[in-house]
Amino acid sequence: MKFSDLTPVRSGKVRDVYEAGENLVIVASDRISAFDCILPTPIPDKGKILNTLSVFWLARTAHLIDNHLLLHHTADFPAPFNIPELDGRSMLVRRAEVVPIECVVRGYLAGSGWKDYQKSGSVSGIALRDGLVESDKLPEPIWTPSTKAESGHDEPISFDGATSICGEKTARQLREASLMLYDYAAKHARKRGLILADTKFEFGFADGQLILVDEAFTPDSSRFWDAQLYAPGRAQDSFDKQYVRDYLETLDWDKTPPAPILPPEVAQRTSEKYQQAYNRITGLTWPNADVRAA
Repeated sequence: MKFSDLTPVRSGKVRDVYEAGENLVIVASDRISAFDCILPTPIPDKGKILNTLSVFWLARTAHLIDNHLLLHHTADFPAPFNIPELDGRSMLVRRAEVVPIECVVRGYLAGSGWKDYQKSGSVSGIALRDGLVESDKLPEPIWTPSTKAESGHDEPISFDGATSICGEKTARQLREASLMLYDYAAKHARKRGLILADTKFEFGFADGQLILVDEAFTPDSSRFWDAQLYAPGRAQDSFDKQYVRDYLETLDWDKTPPAPILPPEVAQRTSEKYQQAYNRITGLTWPNADVRAA
């Protein structure tokens, strides 16, 4: 059987998941989504960059919390996944019972967190002091979980809301692990001249233990800013798909499918944004993907 004949057991906006015996293979595509719509234009190398960054971070945070990564060199994968087509964009991972909560950590007031603060003075039920401005650094990082929506938007919830979904013990484990991981990655980012404004995680249980699953600290799951350009009181340029969102905002498009085709120069510029993130985070220069040397 050829890989192209296989059907994923789950297909997300970016990643496809395949059965591989007792394990799973996660394949990161070059798809990109914006405003909850998958765009028809792939972004060159995006999947490989996201996958390689996840491998980079999963290897470096395994001493903090175990994760699902087993192998990332496809030559070592079981057939039919041991093919060049998947090289660099796939991981062989352990199965886990995924906790149905997005674990978001915010160190700075941006995005939906800033919008919530403007309305209520709090984020996910956590009261913040008056007078904060957009992109302000928070006194300490906060855990602001959300629901995991199968379609549409995730909805922010409080700690009590998370407890009602997964129980207090697990909610506390999720919060502790998320804040610990954020602290580690934020310190690494600062050494690279970057600010990790916020990030999100997914966790699951394998063999009774909580482990980190899915991606980790990629430009799709995290907001990285250039520390030298940081200036609170406004939105910051970030190393992610904001460039695509900004372009789409110039179009007469109602943000419902079908999404418009991106011009080649927009797709290429977006790819360069992902490459810049990779270069800054790892200290390597894409396409050098030997993250073991970073």
